[in-house]
Amino acid sequence: MLTRAITAWQSPPSRHPLQRVLALTFATLLAAPVSAMTLDERAELDLSDYRVTDSDASYVDLGSRIEVLRHTENSILLQERDQLANGPSCQQLLALEPITTRLRIPGYYPSPEAWELASEPLFQFEDSVSMLAGSYVATGDQYYAECLVSFLDRWAQHDALMDFHYDPIEPQAWFATESMIFAAGMAYSLVRPQIEAYTEERKRIEQWLNELAHRHVEIPGQEGNSCCNNHFYRRALYASVIGVLTEDNELFRFGVSAIHSALSDMTEEGAFPLEVARGRRATHYQNYALLYLITNMQVIARQGYPIFDLEVDGNDIHDAVDFALRIFKDPAALGDMAPLEQYTGFLKDNQYFSWMEIYQRRFPDARIEEFLQQVRPIYNRSAGGYITLYFMDEAAQQHIVINDEKRETQAFKGLEGSVDSSGQDASASD
Repeated sequence: MLTRAITAWQSPPSRHPLQRVLALTFATLLAAPVSAMTLDERAELDLSDYRVTDSDASYVDLGSRIEVLRHTENSILLQERDQLANGPSCQQLLALEPITTRLRIPGYYPSPEAWELASEPLFQFEDSVSMLAGSYVATGDQYYAECLVSFLDRWAQHDALMDFHYDPIEPQAWFATESMIFAAGMAYSLVRPQIEAYTEERKRIEQWLNELAHRHVEIPGQEGNSCCNNHFYRRALYASVIGVLTEDNELFRFGVSAIHSALSDMTEEGAFPLEVARGRRATHYQNYALLYLITNMQVIARQGYPIFDLEVDGNDIHDAVDFALRIFKDPAALGDMAPLEQYTGFLKDNQYFSWMEIYQRRFPDARIEEFLQQVRPIYNRSAGGYITLYFMDEAAQQHIVINDEKRETQAFKGLEGSVDSSGQDASASD
C-alpha cells in the first residue's frame, strides 16, 4: 500500500539524539488532542469502484472553455487572454536547469527569508509550466503546448526532483516538491490530448511523473500531522492528477482516499480538526485544506464520479465550505476550537481562493461570489494556474475591483482586526 512507511526513508542521525527526541516529543504533544483517520484505517477503505476512466480528461472541460474564450466579450477574461497571448519564450524556459542535486529547504516560519531564497527555483518551475499551459489555452497556439512538452521532457530525462531530503524533523524539501509535482501534472493535462505525435516525449514525461509521485507518496508523514492534514490533501491532488494521466488506479485511489479521510475527520460544524488546531491560523488552514480538496474533487469528478455528493457520517464538503465562509465573516463561529484573534494576512493573496472559482462554477453561492469579485482574476502557480480564465462564468463579473484596501482586508463584510503583514506564500511549509 502507498500509505505504508518504507525503511528506506528512515532518517539518518543528522541531529543530536536529545534534540531529535525533544522535537519529536513536542510535535507529538501538539498533535495529541486532535484525532483523525489513521493510516491503518485509511488502508482499509474499499475504493475499488474508483478507476481512471479518461486519461485525457483534464480538470478543465477544455473543449467548451476554449470555445467560450474564443468568443467572449467579458473584459476580465479578455484581459487574461490578451496577457497570455504574449506568452514566454520557449528558448528562455528551456535554459532553466533541471533540479537534480539533493533538494533541501529550510523551514518557513523559523527563517522566511532563507526559505524564500531556496524556494525561488521551485516557484520558477511552477510559474513556467502554468504559464505555458495558460498561454496554450488562451491562444490555442501549438507552440506553447509543444514547448511545455519539451520543457517537461528535459526534466524527465534528467530524473529531476527525485533526490529530496526527508527527515520527520526537517520535511521542507518533501513539502516543497508536492506543489511542483501537481503543477507539472495539471499543466501537462491541459495539453496532453494535443501532442499525440510526441510519442517518446509523452512516454518519458509520464513515466517520470509516475515514478516521482510514487517515490514521494511512499513517505506516509507523521501520525496526527502530515500523514493526514493539508499536506496529505496536497499529495492526494498530484496522486489523482498523475493517476489519471498515467492510468494508475493505485495513485488515483490514493487521491480519492483524501476526500473520504477529510469528510470522516470533519466535525459537526464542518471544521477540519487538524487545520483549526493551528491556533491563530485556524481560519487560514480551514481555507487552505479546501484549496486542495476542492481542486482534487474537480479532478475526480472529471472522471465521472459524483464526488461532490459524497457523504461520510452525514458530513459532506459543502459543510466545510459553509464553515469556512462563516469563520471568515465572524471568527466567533470557531467557538472554543481556536482563538478569536485570527490571522487574516492570507486574504491579501488571492491564490488561496482558487478553490472558490471551481466551487462557484458548480455550486453558485452569493457569499462566494461577493468575495470573488474582490480578488479576481485568480492565479495559483501550482494548483490550477489561471483559474479565473478557466472557470469564471462570463456573466459573473465584468470589471476588476481596484480598491486594494477592500481586496486585502474587507473581502467579507464584518471581517475586522489587524492584518498580519506577512502575506507571503508559505504553502510549501504549511
